[in-house]
Amino acid sequence: MDATSFCGALPQTKLSVSNRNFSSSCPRVRSVVSVARHSSEEFQQPDKLYSRESLVVSSSSSANKEMTASGRSYLSGPVLKRNPGGQAFCAASVLGVGAYCEGFVDSHLHVTEEKVGVLLLNLGGPETLNDVQPFLFNLFADPDIIRLPRPFQFLQKPLAKLISVLRAPKSKEGYASIGGGSPLRKITDEQADGIKMALKAKGLTANVYVGMRYWYPFTEEAIHQIKKDKITKLVVLPLYPQFSISTTGSSLRVLQNIFSEDAYLSRLPIAIIQSWYQREGYIKSMADLIGEELQKFAKPEEVMIFFSAHGVPLTYVEDAGDPYKDQMEECIYLIMQELKARGSYNDHTLAYQSRVGPVQWLKPYTDEVLVELGQKGVKSLLAVPVSFVSEHIETLEEIDMEYKELALESGIENWGRVPALGCTSSFITDLADAVIEALPSAKSISTTRSTSEESDHDFLSYAIKMIFGSVLAFVLLLSPKVMTAFRNRLF
Repeated sequence: MDATSFCGALPQTKLSVSNRNFSSSCPRVRSVVSVARHSSEEFQQPDKLYSRESLVVSSSSSANKEMTASGRSYLSGPVLKRNPGGQAFCAASVLGVGAYCEGFVDSHLHVTEEKVGVLLLNLGGPETLNDVQPFLFNLFADPDIIRLPRPFQFLQKPLAKLISVLRAPKSKEGYASIGGGSPLRKITDEQADGIKMALKAKGLTANVYVGMRYWYPFTEEAIHQIKKDKITKLVVLPLYPQFSISTTGSSLRVLQNIFSEDAYLSRLPIAIIQSWYQREGYIKSMADLIGEELQKFAKPEEVMIFFSAHGVPLTYVEDAGDPYKDQMEECIYLIMQELKARGSYNDHTLAYQSRVGPVQWLKPYTDEVLVELGQKGVKSLLAVPVSFVSEHIETLEEIDMEYKELALESGIENWGRVPALGCTSSFITDLADAVIEALPSAKSISTTRSTSEESDHDFLSYAIKMIFGSVLAFVLLLSPKVMTAFRNRLF
C-alpha cells in the first residue's frame, strides 16, 4: 500500500481553539505559527511525538486573531480543529529551533547568494514487487504508525517484520494488478518538475526536491541534497491536502530529528505548509475535474457524488486531536459550495477507505456505504478520491477495481471516477502560489517558550494504552493460535 495507517497509542492533546464558521469562499490569509525551542533532552529522544510546549498561532484573519494550543504539541505545529485559510504555516528555523535573521539569510551561513528550495513530502510506494515487503517494513516500523511503550520499543522492528511478511503476499497481488508497482514516484517527480517551471514563470528560481517517507528517494536523501546545494531558505510542502499525524506529522518528525542534529540546517529559514485543502486553486481544480466527469453521465443531475478519503484510526482523532476529520469535512463543504456556484446541486456523501486491523477507523466506511447506496436505489455514482493528489494503489486498485465491483454488485448501474489531480495545470500553478506565499519572513516570526505538566488523567490514559500495546505485541509474537486468528482478521 502507498498510504496505510496502523493504530497506535497516542496521548491526548488538549487544545483551546477559537470557533470559526465554515466559509463558502477560500480566503487567502496568511497564518504564522510561533514555535518554542525544544529542549536538548527531547531531541535526544526522537521517539517522543509530543513536546511540552505552548504554541501560539497568530492570524491576519479578523475572525481568528489568536489560537493557543496549550500542553503538549505535536511536532512543529498545532493540532487544530480549524486552520485559517491560505494554509501557510511558518516555523522558525529547525521546526522550532533557532530563529530567523533579517533578509532571510542567517549570517552564520556565510553565503552571498540566496537559493530557494522546495521540499515535496510524500509517503512513497514500492516500484517493483520485490520492493513490497521492505516497503511495508519501513511503514510499520514507523513509531507514528505502531506505537510501543518505551520498555518494549525493542519489539518495534520485529513486529514490523512480522506484519510486513504476513501482509506482503496480498499487497503484491494488488500491485501486480496495477502493473507491478506504484506509479507514485514517477508522478511526484513530474509534479516537482511542474512546480519548478511554474515558479520560474512567476519569476522565482528554485530547486524542487522530493522526499518520500517509506521508499526511495527517502526524505534523508533529499535533505542531504538540500544541504549540498547550499539552500538558504526552504519551503516544505507535504503533498497531502489535509494534515494528519500519520502522514504530514510523521514526515515532519523526521525533519525535526535531522535538522536538530545539524548546525547548518538548524539555522536554515524554513516555512512549512501544513495543509492546503482550503486554497482556492485546489478547490476550483477539484470542481473542474468533478464537473468534467459529471458531463459523461446521461443524466448528470441525478449522479451521487461519492467522496472517498483515506481513513485514519479513530484514536488519532479522539485521543490525539488529529484535525484530519474536521479538515476533510470542511474540504468537502468548500468543493460542494464551488459546484453549487456553477449550477451543480448533486447529492453527495463522504466515506473513508483503506482501513487495516481489528480497530475502529473513521466512519462511515467506503465499502459499507456503497452497499447502502445501492440498497437505497442510487443508480449513478461518481467516485472522487479526495485525499489523494496522485494515482496509486488506493485509486487504481482499491477504488477502480474493488469498490467499482462492489458498487455494481450492489445495484449501482452507472459508475464513474474522478482522476487524481496529478499535474493538472491549475493545481500545479496553485501549489507554486502557495510556495511563494509561504516564503519565510523574519518580521513575522517570534519565538515563545512555556512548559506544562501532564495531568494525572492523561498520564494514566497513556500508561494504559502503552500496557495494552505491549501485551498485544507479545501475544502476536508468542501465541500461534491468537496470531492465526489475528492474521485472518487483519489480512
